[in-house]
Formats: sequence, structure tokens, C-alpha cells
Amino acid sequence: MEITNVTEYEVIAKQKLPKMVYDYYASGAEDQWTLAENRNAFSRILFRPRILIDVSKIDVATTVLGFKISMPIMIAPTAMQKMAHPEGEYATARAASAAGTIMTLSSWATSSVEEVASTGPGIRFFQLYVYKDRNVVAQLVRRAERAGFKAIALTVDTPRLGRREADIKNRFTLPPFLTLKNFEGLDLGKMDKAADSGLASYVAGQIDRTLSWKVC
Repeated sequence: MEITNVTEYEVIAKQKLPKMVYDYYASGAEDQWTLAENRNAFSRILFRPRILIDVSKIDVATTVLGFKISMPIMIAPTAMQKMAHPEGEYATARAASAAGTIMTLSSWATSSVEEVASTGPGIRFFQLYVYKDRNVVAQLVRRAERAGFKAIALTVDTPRLGRREADIKNRFTLPPFLTLKNFEGLDLGKMDKAADSGLASYVAGQIDRTLSWKVC
């Protein structure tokens, strides 16, 4: 199938990916109202046509936090990309670099900050949740900094993960051959991981729900 627009990737993904994996990427929480509203919000953004304008030379480059990128489009953090393809975050990092834009790596990635940095040059940000154990937060930030990441994208709208009904029905678990690489080798300290808990679900439960402007 020849892909002619972005939405066709979803059709192909549904054909190729296991249902559990596809549903994880494609679905939202509860009745998916927010997911639908996000799409509707984009549909309300319109372009104003201008006639008889010289468009022989077009430059859509812009800057984000002082970094010049080729277009006003960045790659948002998406967790566990190796569920979709063995290259996972490696391929995303290379693609972002080739396109001249910024990749934001999920802290729940299946490739570590060091592994993504090893793919070559590129401007990269690191997405971070604030955990109850601030020592874990500090370790993640230091590793991202040492790996050459340029900014932290702090997630503050998820004091509790949404109730993703598709994941509940599919009994979603991270495939056994994958792990959240950024948490390997960390001193988890008082997080006190339960032996029978998967790392993904365990880490999700450690997000600090008391976070507020006062706590920050």
C-alpha cells in the first residue's frame, strides 16, 4: 500500500500490530471523549488563503527554546515504541534528526537516554513524571543531561493515569522481552518495588499525586 497521508499509517498499524499493542497506542481513557476532542480541536484550525503571493521560496523553520528546527512540528513522547518495531526509539531518533526537528523521549521508553544518544546527532528533550521518590527524579534528569538532552518536558496533567478500558480488556502488559530501559540500574530506594509487580505498572503507581505549585 502506498501511503499518501498520515492517517493511513493507522490503517496499516491495525493490520500489522497485535491487538493489545495497537489498542495501547490508538485508544484513550474512559469513553475517549478527550481523544475525540483533541482531534476536533485540530480540525477547527483553519488556514487563511492568500492569493497572488510569491510562494516560490518558502521557509517554515522556527525555533523552540532557542533551538532552530526545520518546521513547527516536533515528535511528542510516546512510550514503549519497541512494541511496534524492533528499532523503536532508535528509528524515531534517527528520523527526527534527518527531518531537522526535535524528538522528545518518553521516560517510559524501551530504549534508554544513552541508547538514543548513541544513534547520532540530534536535538532531544526528555519527558519526565515527578515521582514520590525525588531521588529517582534526580537520577533520571542527570542521566538525560549527561546523554546530551537539551530540555525536560515535565508532565503535570497526570497525577493519576487514565482508566484505559481497552488496556483493561486486553490485560495489557509490556511484552516480556522488553523493559522500561530508563529505570534499569536506578537506585529505586524507598520506591520498594514489589516482586510480583511488572515494572511498567509499578512505576506508573509511583507518580506523585500531591504535586502542586506549592510542592514545586
